[in-house]
Amino acid sequence: MDLSKVFQIFDQITKIPRESGKEEKITQFLIDFAKVRGLEYRRDSANNVVIVKPASKGMQGAPVVILQSHSDMVCEKNSDSTFNFDTDPINYTEEEGWLIAKETTLGADCGIGMAAQLAILDSGNLEHGPLECLFTTEEETGLKGAKELKPGFITGNMLINLDSEDEGELFIGCAGGMDTTARYAFSETPVKEGKIFLKAHFSGATGGHSGDDIHKNRGNANQFLVRFLYRLMNITDFDLCHIDGGNKRNAIAREAYAVIAINPSDREQVTRIFNKVTSEIKDEYSVSDPNIEGSIESCGNYSVAIEKSVVKNLILSLNGIPHGVLAMSQEIEGFVETSTNLASIKMDEPGIVRVSTSQRSSVNSARYNAANRIESIFLLAGAKVTHESEYPGWKPKLDSHLLEVSKESYAKLFGNQPIVRAIHAGLECGLFLDIYPNLDMISFGPTIKGAHAPGERLEIASVEKFMKLLLDILKNLT
Repeated sequence: MDLSKVFQIFDQITKIPRESGKEEKITQFLIDFAKVRGLEYRRDSANNVVIVKPASKGMQGAPVVILQSHSDMVCEKNSDSTFNFDTDPINYTEEEGWLIAKETTLGADCGIGMAAQLAILDSGNLEHGPLECLFTTEEETGLKGAKELKPGFITGNMLINLDSEDEGELFIGCAGGMDTTARYAFSETPVKEGKIFLKAHFSGATGGHSGDDIHKNRGNANQFLVRFLYRLMNITDFDLCHIDGGNKRNAIAREAYAVIAINPSDREQVTRIFNKVTSEIKDEYSVSDPNIEGSIESCGNYSVAIEKSVVKNLILSLNGIPHGVLAMSQEIEGFVETSTNLASIKMDEPGIVRVSTSQRSSVNSARYNAANRIESIFLLAGAKVTHESEYPGWKPKLDSHLLEVSKESYAKLFGNQPIVRAIHAGLECGLFLDIYPNLDMISFGPTIKGAHAPGERLEIASVEKFMKLLLDILKNLT
């Protein structure tokens, strides 16, 4: 296959809006792609699409293989960006062997997997058995498309998930996850005349994927902001007028800010405390996250603030909420077993501060325990707590025929053995097993760095290896 076809299709995909929950245009693109080529397709009520391609000549007796990716992407951008994910094509460049989007996410997760499937569907000179290319929706916001799959929508018993991000690694298991959300109800109180308003803002954190990157000691801007507010709360009086931090449930928060009202005489002290906290954070994360910045400056006036009792409970509880790795696997060296992400703090509901967190674990009981620990802290602070978007893990199957063929192909093509492991991030494979219990599955992909954050980049050379491996596996699955 001409590799340029994969990148041409990927470029087409970057021009199509596909934020989670807004996949109508990419769904139509997939259907039109199938129609133009005379390929059978199926679409379900969740906008999941399957495109079917018959076996190549001489391969009719091979098993049906499902190639799977998700059609949505995480839409993150820098706070000063005017980019509109609903209308604008992704702006990316090639630099030193990488495709990179500098002010937004690139959407290589999982756009490059989609491009690989479509390039295979478009090619007439490949050797493969019967193929079903499955494109699922709303993966990034709770694997919703996968949850809506029904028996019979796919028919094969072998599935290759194309949603992994480290070339040279074959994934045979993943963590399960769930979200824990707290809502702090508050009354508004008037801000006394004579107060001045300051915006305390932390930015420049690398962020990243809350599964893949959770063990890399990257800073969480929500924690930085709460650290400052906690310090301030114990020294002087202030009103909290607004608070906002993080965005996506599966991304580590890169930016957070709060607007506070203080007496003019306290400005010097407040600034000194903020600068002290910022200095501490920059020192603590100087290696793992060296671009963290803090700023505190005057801003527009607010007439009301959050009632002080709620502010106290909010700050105390958020200061106590853990973030990061909770446990490492006792069976697989270096593998994160359980983690939690303090994802976002929002005031997008009237009279509510909403705090979103997510917990992951490859051990179901540990995942529930982590969520219950977070819930307990929220409940003590008077918040209402809900759990959403639960999905199961994928237990490794070490006697997998698909795994053996994949390992043999990799060694033959590249002269060394691939790494076989599980991943702490969530994949849809666990849900597939709930619906199709006989599936033999594996996941792999090219190298993607910084998924779920601006600056996401895709290594071009790894795409070539990824495609060679995928095509060789399809050729040798009999």
